[in-house]
Amino acid sequence: MAHPAKTRSRPRLGLTLALLAFSQFIIALDYNIVFVALPEIGAGLDFSAQTLQWVVSGYAVAFGGFLLLGGRAADLLGRRRMFVLGMSLYAAGSLVGGLATATWPLIAARAAQGLGGALLFPATLALINTTFAEGRDRNRALAVWSAASAVGLSLGSLLGGVLTNAFGWESVFLVNVPLGLLGAVAAFPLLAADGPVDRQRSFDLLGALTATVGVTAVVFALVQGPEVGWADPSILTGVVLGAVLLVVFARTEARSRDPLMPLRLLRHRSLVGAMAITAVFMATFGIQYYFLTLHFQQVLGFSALATGLAFLPQTLVTTVGTLTGERLIARFGIRATLASGLVLGAIGMGAVALAMSEQNGYLALLPGIVLLSLGQGFTWTGMWIAAGTGVAPAEQGVASGMASTAQQVGGAVGLALLIALAGTSTADGLRTAVAATAVIALVGTLLALRAGRSVDV
Repeated sequence: MAHPAKTRSRPRLGLTLALLAFSQFIIALDYNIVFVALPEIGAGLDFSAQTLQWVVSGYAVAFGGFLLLGGRAADLLGRRRMFVLGMSLYAAGSLVGGLATATWPLIAARAAQGLGGALLFPATLALINTTFAEGRDRNRALAVWSAASAVGLSLGSLLGGVLTNAFGWESVFLVNVPLGLLGAVAAFPLLAADGPVDRQRSFDLLGALTATVGVTAVVFALVQGPEVGWADPSILTGVVLGAVLLVVFARTEARSRDPLMPLRLLRHRSLVGAMAITAVFMATFGIQYYFLTLHFQQVLGFSALATGLAFLPQTLVTTVGTLTGERLIARFGIRATLASGLVLGAIGMGAVALAMSEQNGYLALLPGIVLLSLGQGFTWTGMWIAAGTGVAPAEQGVASGMASTAQQVGGAVGLALLIALAGTSTADGLRTAVAATAVIALVGTLLALRAGRSVDV
């Protein structure tokens, strides 16, 4: 049977890739667009200090908790179906968020956006991995997809500042409504139609329930722990409940005839290595936006708009890094590319940490930002290529869900630990946290060297 990439025209493939990259752009955009609007959201809806964090946490908990379920649903129910459903949930959640006049409707809207992202992300990645042939074609497609993510992450901060200043905080939600609807509608002509649902394959409901609630409980505890205290009953309950349910999940999967997450995938060295690297990536590169935003606004006194503009060089350099990463992989292999990205990022983070002080301005931070952004681009491209290499087409969705779940858990763990390490939002505290990310990235280099052995091309 011919691979889809060989049976569809190049122009049609280009439009398909553009749509998949667009969906990743939306996911990345929404991750950061809310950060710079938080003060205005808090003032406008009278959030308390404790509940304001849930504007961010509601998205993170739902996104992290449902990724594995979203990945398996893409395999069993259809990738295009999950793509359209995820886009539609994004649009609906964004509309509710933009129209919210109280705290809890806004938090519920953020959770709906997170659920949409959990369905959309693994479906998008699985569509790339099953549409483009493994090797050069897929690597180039993932590089374009990665560049869209880099642009979305950094542009989110800029667009959030511009929209908040010009139209108010509501606009950071409402801007997603037409984008989500456009993506959902474009999916029908551009993505291959799903076949009928295979009635002979059952959906592992017990596995889905235990995995989703278990991961959600763990992510909740990690996200909220630094804010409310690790001894808080809600945090302890989340840790215990999550641990118990994940043990039940593992036992369920071992016995299931059609498991949500086939445990044999944990013997897939490339996938497991990619999962470890994605966790390290999010605990280092992924949380730089959080600490840099605090430094720009609370130490340097930047406005929301100035903060967004400060991230513009990061957008440009990370985009260059993702596209260059694909070329490096073709020439030197995944292992060397991942290792070089992590080392370069660690050097950049160390340079940023050294420059973070009340006396130094933005220009002192810029050399480190350039280095860490370039390393971020190399690593992002390579780790997703590694995650999909050698995985059967019928399991690309769940493999994507596994890798992206590891990414979200890694980010939650990293952020919780580094917030505790920083202690305060002063220049000294933020500098300590960023310096620690450099150390974590260097540890990740060892994982990259080990994981890359089985996937070098």
